[in-house]
Amino acid sequence: MMLPVFEEYEPAHDCGCEGCIQQRRALRNGDHPSAHGARRALVLLTAAGVVLGGTGVTEAAARTSPTAAQPDSPQAAVAQHPLARKLPSTTRSDIITRAQLWVGAQVPYSMDKFYADGYRQDCSGFVSMAWNLDGSEWTGSLAEYGTRIAASDLQPGDILLFHNPANPTKGSHVTIFGGWADASHTSYVAYEETRPHARRQITPYAYWSNSSRYVAYRYKGLIGGSTGGSGAGTSARFPGTKYFGPGAKNAYVTQLGRMLVARGGTRFYQQGPGPSWGNADRLATQAFQKAQGWKGSAADGLPGPATWGLLAGGGGRSIPKAGQGGSPGSGGSSSPSAQGSVGRDFPGGGYFRPGQSNAQVTALGKQLVKKGFGTYYTSGPGPRWGEADRRNVEAFQRAQGWRGGAADGYPGPETWRRLFA
Repeated sequence: MMLPVFEEYEPAHDCGCEGCIQQRRALRNGDHPSAHGARRALVLLTAAGVVLGGTGVTEAAARTSPTAAQPDSPQAAVAQHPLARKLPSTTRSDIITRAQLWVGAQVPYSMDKFYADGYRQDCSGFVSMAWNLDGSEWTGSLAEYGTRIAASDLQPGDILLFHNPANPTKGSHVTIFGGWADASHTSYVAYEETRPHARRQITPYAYWSNSSRYVAYRYKGLIGGSTGGSGAGTSARFPGTKYFGPGAKNAYVTQLGRMLVARGGTRFYQQGPGPSWGNADRLATQAFQKAQGWKGSAADGLPGPATWGLLAGGGGRSIPKAGQGGSPGSGGSSSPSAQGSVGRDFPGGGYFRPGQSNAQVTALGKQLVKKGFGTYYTSGPGPRWGEADRRNVEAFQRAQGWRGGAADGYPGPETWRRLFA
């Protein structure tokens, strides 16, 4: 018996048969090429089922279909197992660059919609896009594309993944690691797609909730060693203080200078940056540190793990233009006390530290009182940060179920968002 021959076809615009209707709908929805490959496989498997007269092959074909029901998967899965084909290659720099595109565009969160680049607008679609995968994966399959690594080995472009197999829609999430935000590695720069839209922010390790259940992975198709901070040749891991300071001459000094230039430090360099440590490197480093709200020894112009992590991972505040200030409490034109207004966007952790006095502290205190967390105020609240502010913030954070470094009494982006929601 001759097997029937099936050919690729373009659906006629006026044909009313079920095949053409389904094909037109798939094309209109921007169906991914990998899904077309799976559809061809489905046609052939179905044909074989017809010829052989059995149901087993037909059932297997249904499971192969990208549109087949997946009861344990809240997100769509690609049709072909990742190990069955060569993964697209990418660099750390490209991963962070693609992630930043969604963050910059504030792509809205959705488990049903697809962005202009063809990827689903949820957390795993975001990672699939950044990793340059062939289609939108889900939290239950992303691990197949990565190699599990220790937290100490995390570098920009790696991911932190929590998949809840018992109920994938309850708590499952994934973020892209953008670099450590502090020397103690208790917080990091996270790129993620979450409600209301894609964002980049300082996040307690490993996440705000279910922290102990997150696992670190590195993309199997990764090539090179560059990160999103300063282009090719960037080391994401801090090399050590011995490479910086008077008399130092090495490639890390050049790398530091290039990262600083990329973050607004051009004016400090009349030439270079180069491998010999100079006053330009110190001043540019200090300007970046002060932009984070750091003072004293934390803003001495010599890079440490926290400074390096923010630069290499693209986190923190960039160096403001000359004359614009930008450091919390500095009295520059961008100081909140100078502006006399407070926005709903988190202004930065530097505004809420001992010695700080600004309108943001007052706004925080008033919102804490409004939410019922003003127990420790005996007067005020006022513009000067004090222990009463910290303890009230800590009480609010603990009420969210946070513990450890996530409930230290110092507001971060998520604390701020929930307070002003």
